Amino acid sequence: MAQSFRRHDLVRVEPAAWAAWLETRPDLRDVRHLARWAEMGRPLIVRRRVPGEGGEAIPLGLPLPPVDGKRRIGLALPGAALARMAAPGLAEAADRAPSAWHPTIAALVALGRDHGAAPRPFGSLLWEAVTGLTYLTATSDLDLLWPCPTPVPAGLLAGLDAVARTAPMRLDGEILLADGTGLHWRELRDAPEGGSVLAKSLDEVTLRFVAALREPATA
Repeated sequence: MAQSFRRHDLVRVEPAAWAAWLETRPDLRDVRHLARWAEMGRPLIVRRRVPGEGGEAIPLGLPLPPVDGKRRIGLALPGAALARMAAPGLAEAADRAPSAWHPTIAALVALGRDHGAAPRPFGSLLWEAVTGLTYLTATSDLDLLWPCPTPVPAGLLAGLDAVARTAPMRLDGEILLADGTGLHWRELRDAPEGGSVLAKSLDEVTLRFVAALREPATA
């Protein structure tokens, strides 16, 4: 049975498939780390399809570390060459974060526990945690995914805003609905009750009505 993939899934690539793809990209042959990327078990991430990108191949992305130019590489590979990899939670990745971030991370883990929505990182903290390479810099954001049921708890959104106001870094990220759709948490929090927000999935970007997504705030 074919695997189904969602945006933000981490996947490992069969080394032979990776080597074959790399042969099609002579511009990347001298880029550090790439030749043995798959062999070392380092992942790629499933990204959204861009306009005009069709077919059965799975759209994937790989950001290089800042020291290597912070280049973002896009590619697509057959699903049969991929294996889904469990993504670390925020608590698991915390030891890779700067010490100044630790109180904020503790507050976010506790917030997630209170609302049954365990956060997991993406962006620089994720890539540092899963590759062992240096991705975090003094200006890095903390990007998080929050898997949530619908309606999304108003207390979670308010709690995220409260933590963000005193955090030493910018707190960014998405609410992930059960169908894999991603909603920017600030947009969802700030949108008027009768409004709509952008919803991103593997294949499209649509507008979704806030009233069907967000728990009404209590007075």
